[in-house]
Amino acid sequence: MVRGKAALMAVILVTSRSFSDGDLDLVARATAAGHRIMRGPAHHDLSELRALLHGTDAWIAGTGPITEEHLAAAPKLKIIARYGVGTEAVDLAAAAARGIPVTNTPGANADAVADHAVGLMLAALRFIPDGDRRVRGGDWSVRRGRELGAATVGIVGFGRIGQGVARRLSGFGPRILAADPFLPEDAVRAAGADPVELDALFRTADVITLHAPGGQRLVDAERLSGIRPGTALVNTARPDLVDEQALADALRSGILSAYAADTLDGDTAASGSPLLTADLADRVIVTPHLGAQTTQAVDNMGRMSLDEVLAVLRGEEPTHLVTR
Repeated sequence: MVRGKAALMAVILVTSRSFSDGDLDLVARATAAGHRIMRGPAHHDLSELRALLHGTDAWIAGTGPITEEHLAAAPKLKIIARYGVGTEAVDLAAAAARGIPVTNTPGANADAVADHAVGLMLAALRFIPDGDRRVRGGDWSVRRGRELGAATVGIVGFGRIGQGVARRLSGFGPRILAADPFLPEDAVRAAGADPVELDALFRTADVITLHAPGGQRLVDAERLSGIRPGTALVNTARPDLVDEQALADALRSGILSAYAADTLDGDTAASGSPLLTADLADRVIVTPHLGAQTTQAVDNMGRMSLDEVLAVLRGEEPTHLVTR
């Protein structure tokens, strides 16, 4: 339980670029509650953040790392509210040791990411980005694609986003498989997919979309060696789920027909990725981590993270507690 006297005129550090950038004026809401929003860099470089952290009471944090050193520089910090779902960049043990609750915003961007995953599937199966590039260069030749409704789609990770993908796919009519070790088979079926083991999914699917948590390697050279030739792979989850060099090799050999992702290893600093070489440009689609960047998702993440901060500053328990 979060205890203590409610904070007056607290300083809320925000290091998410898109906070309060939707339809909701969350800065005004924080101000009306008697607190001050202070902006910081999204990359969380401690040399730039140290002075800001010293006077920070609450932190609405983006995807940058939060280490023991960050926490040591923030003696007044009462909560870290992750603007988003993933908390792998946060040293949860260090936060718990200091009694700093960490929260996230589950489900806030699920619809946005599910939309984007289906969009990437269509882009990969119908060569949409490559077709646009070629037309702009005067080449109107046609590459024959595949229909989504004729495919078997495998969903790896069947939480809110994975199930949202399944709902969207139902209108296209493909066979849908789902692998998730944490869901009972009847729950998977009730959500519109056939439950399968992960290896069976990789051997069977024509299109595979990743929605599993980070911190694990699901796609490597060994697993790719067992997939159907010409499989398309979509990743709107985390870059560490895949071995990028193994993917590049599989694309060149034809084992993979396409890889479509919303992030690469290194995220926005991923200019050296083996997937960005010129010879793979017709088979690799990368978007700049924009899966959650819709007005609705931005509002949801901002509102939920600010709710958690204001609750803790009032001395109350937050709703979506990852660790205390």
